[in-house]
Amino acid sequence: MVVSYQKVEELGVITINNPPVNALSQSVRQGLVDALQQAGRDDTKAVVLICEGRTFIAGADISEFGKPPLEPSLPEVNAAIEACPKPVIAALHGTALGGGFEVALSCDYRCALASAQVGLPEVNLGLLPGAGGTQRLPRLIGPEAALEMITSGQRVGSAKASALGLIDRILAEPLAENALAYARELVAKGAGVRRVRDLQVAGEGFGEAEFAEWRTRLAKRKRGQKAPQRIVDCVETALSKPFEQGLAFERAQFVECVQSEQSAALRHIFFAEREAARVPGLDKSVMPRSVARVGIIGAGTMGGGIAMCFANAGIPVTLVEQNQEGLDRGLGLIRKNYEITVSKGKLTGPAAQERQKLISGSTDYADVGDVDLVIEAVFESMDVKKQVFAELDEHCKPGAILATNTSYLDINEIAASVSRPADVVGLHFFSPANVMRLLEVVRTDQVADDVLATAMALGKRIGKVPVLAGVCFGFIGNRMLRQYAREAQLCLIEGGTPEQIDSALTGFGMAMGPLAVSDLAGLDISYKARQALTQEQKGDPRSYCIADALVEMGRLGQKSGAGYYRYDPKTRARESDPEVVAVVEAQAAQQGITRRTLSDQEILDRHLLALVNEGFRILEEGVALRPGDIDVVYVNGYGFPSYQGGPMFYASQLGLEQVSQRLEALHQQTGEAYWQPAPLLQQLVRDGQTLADWAG
Repeated sequence: MVVSYQKVEELGVITINNPPVNALSQSVRQGLVDALQQAGRDDTKAVVLICEGRTFIAGADISEFGKPPLEPSLPEVNAAIEACPKPVIAALHGTALGGGFEVALSCDYRCALASAQVGLPEVNLGLLPGAGGTQRLPRLIGPEAALEMITSGQRVGSAKASALGLIDRILAEPLAENALAYARELVAKGAGVRRVRDLQVAGEGFGEAEFAEWRTRLAKRKRGQKAPQRIVDCVETALSKPFEQGLAFERAQFVECVQSEQSAALRHIFFAEREAARVPGLDKSVMPRSVARVGIIGAGTMGGGIAMCFANAGIPVTLVEQNQEGLDRGLGLIRKNYEITVSKGKLTGPAAQERQKLISGSTDYADVGDVDLVIEAVFESMDVKKQVFAELDEHCKPGAILATNTSYLDINEIAASVSRPADVVGLHFFSPANVMRLLEVVRTDQVADDVLATAMALGKRIGKVPVLAGVCFGFIGNRMLRQYAREAQLCLIEGGTPEQIDSALTGFGMAMGPLAVSDLAGLDISYKARQALTQEQKGDPRSYCIADALVEMGRLGQKSGAGYYRYDPKTRARESDPEVVAVVEAQAAQQGITRRTLSDQEILDRHLLALVNEGFRILEEGVALRPGDIDVVYVNGYGFPSYQGGPMFYASQLGLEQVSQRLEALHQQTGEAYWQPAPLLQQLVRDGQTLADWAG
């Protein structure tokens, strides 16, 4: 039985045991209703609700989303808790999240272990609490704290929850024994039923202006997302309407969110991130290698950021640089990054110091002789990287994993240059490495299974979202980015302006427009890389002539105060620059292009379809294992809006036949081979299949 009931002297005890996280499946909901009815009929004086396993109810059963509702609903369960004629005490451990926390809020009293966490994370799935969370929480902690908690979706530890008034008693282990003792104490005091629904919201001084301010704030913080605005509406209703009306309003908003495309996209990403961690064909008996110490070669911005990733996870790091000056500069940048984090209140000073102590520096490869993993993060040159790997091959102990952070280069070639190619893997971090969640794990032809298992497990250990990629130029993300960047340049030279192009993409939900991103990264980076290429390798001059002209004028982006835009030297605020329009027009004339008016929709289509078409090619070649893996890469590494689900999800929502038709129209219009619909896309359209069919 997933829910059991027993009498323990004068107390009734309802126990949920639904591994692994006691999710609120239909059987759990029904079991709770049945147990509450039984408790209401017997001679017990109070009821304790507790869970077996590692956690309290960690949330709803998300697998039921999108399916016909099964009774009893969670609101009905919570109503049954509130209808119990005896006080109900929730005993929390692990996490009480989403629907699990709504169950706890429906109880009369809440006690918890000090290690427990509570939260309402529904907003992260494009949803809002649908079983009274937006109505009960403000009644306990007021509208301001409730809005912060619900719209952020963040977890709150027991100490803070107690201070807010969410937890009535923090308990020591063992939970069951001490929860029953707390319940007996309540009975002895004559504490009766204390329903949260009957409380008045402490909303004095919080009115229309404050709610308007929250809406404005969330429009910036959660740009483009609809659920946060609906949450504000629900909390406002909690202040102005009776409880039952508030519940009905919340439920209606919840149902609309569940049926929305945004929530479908966010749920897709939620599951895709978890699926991406699984490597098909990798035997479950393969054990990851132990990684107790890490070495990093290169103390630049990327190397320092990677070092912080490991230090933040409690793993000691040795940072190696060519000379002391470069090493000091790198360690200084790490120190500055930690100081910024402390100044923002995201880390305490002592904690930052402890993390910095885990990072040591050296100018001698011998000092990485005993590390379990070493990551090369030097200049993007095959010759330079081979020199580094020759040193690592000589100095690193047998069994040490040799990883490269290359963004584009052939890792098979790097692996072939050492005596132990099975130990070589790609670990492609994204800048800033200590912030960005994505980690592309690149599988070489000869990599050992346990090295691959180690890389994937280590990614999760340091708080990244690891995605497996095959070897090709740019792997998954940067290979697709080339197509996207090409369209930014072509749209610019054919008639667009930097502002129009960027606004078309940010209007869709991209974190930044492609040209603003180029200015942020520095136009000189790509320029230098192009200088090492042949004319054939560079490709169509129309796709880089403007960028080259800007660099040769000294316009390198934000670092020089001017790129595609002009930047305020103090605030870095950007503004349009007529000089750029003149450069664009001059380059268009040189290339024989008659500029025309481009619609925002054309700009958006060309950028997104360029990503999608290359994504289909990547899937067909096996560079990416699943469509969802591509989506995870783009959402976590390239600013693709999570509420749009990623490029492949976007294609699925648009319809593959529609995608193919739009690509074919661009192919006919331009004559360019890259607009020819990818063979896999054509095959799926012919066979009437979806990407989900293909992935299955």
